[in-house]
Amino acid sequence: MTQIAPQPGIMDITLYQGGAAHVAGVENVIKLSSNENPLGPSDAAREAFRRAAYDLHRYPSSDHGPLRAAIAEVHGIDAARIICGAGSDEVIAFLCQAYAGPGNEVVHTEHGFGMYRISALAAGATPVEVKERERVTDVDAILAACTDKTRLVFMANPNNPTGTMIGAAEVARLAAGLPEQALLVLDGAYAEYVEGYDGGAALVDARQNVVMTRTFSKIYGLGGLRIGWGYGPQHVIDVLNRVRGPFNVSQAALNAAEAAVRDTAYVEHCRAENARWRGWMADALAEMGVPSDVSCANFVLARFASADEALACNAYLNTQGLLVRPVANYKLPNCLRITVGDESSCRRVVHAVRQFKEGAGNDATL
Repeated sequence: MTQIAPQPGIMDITLYQGGAAHVAGVENVIKLSSNENPLGPSDAAREAFRRAAYDLHRYPSSDHGPLRAAIAEVHGIDAARIICGAGSDEVIAFLCQAYAGPGNEVVHTEHGFGMYRISALAAGATPVEVKERERVTDVDAILAACTDKTRLVFMANPNNPTGTMIGAAEVARLAAGLPEQALLVLDGAYAEYVEGYDGGAALVDARQNVVMTRTFSKIYGLGGLRIGWGYGPQHVIDVLNRVRGPFNVSQAALNAAEAAVRDTAYVEHCRAENARWRGWMADALAEMGVPSDVSCANFVLARFASADEALACNAYLNTQGLLVRPVANYKLPNCLRITVGDESSCRRVVHAVRQFKEGAGNDATL
């Protein structure tokens, strides 16, 4: 029998399941399963990506200087305390690699992003799951779960897949109440969808135990390029840069992200369109008996009467070429997460759910 074995914790990882992109036998599907921007990237970002084709033989910038400068300028933060990664997922992995390991604990909420648990286990640390209160982050429960073994606390605000968020005062109370050896990581993947929200940047500036992560995969429409960033105290960024590979982000991604972050008018347009159709879709679903919490992101978490009904509705939507995200793996078996698409997509998915509720989906079910 072979003695070759992975590090402890690796085999406890359940493989991450992304949103479905295909349905067997169905062409021209509408994908509303991965919270992608239906408008795509801005023209400026597309052009920057196109121009990058002429330099594919060159290694990318290793310090990401131009992109960090652009992020700093747009967000009013310190460029020296920004780190870029292959999506914010990589920054999350850096944090676990650098600060957590065997004997340490990483705290996350029960409906939080799956990569928190995966990255903790990959580092050999123990993930600690904390209950939420009606799908909303519970600060008191998080603080009660912290021990002298806690090294990282991950919290998405707004959260995925619930779409809910807590206010700045509660986030600050959480940061102030953590054990002295622990870092609070604020995942701001959906921060741009909240008008006037800084994702926690001011709290990062005010404290030495808070880190913020952000991504270009959502409102900027660059999910296919895998690029994100983090902002933290200098002592944290210095550590993370020691584990970051020197060429971890492609030049094409860096160029496109720089153009995207500077195109603030396009971001405002995407935010407004998302808010418009998110509200319309949530109201339309609620009218047919499918409620959802107020979402601060680019999706709606539709709640059905039971897990069986949610699965049956998902099956019917698939027959109609509509892909949404079942979230039983996030301990929400009676829910479907539906990305806010363009007008046509939103109208189609609402119409299909209505058909299902009226009995059209009976053959797809239970």
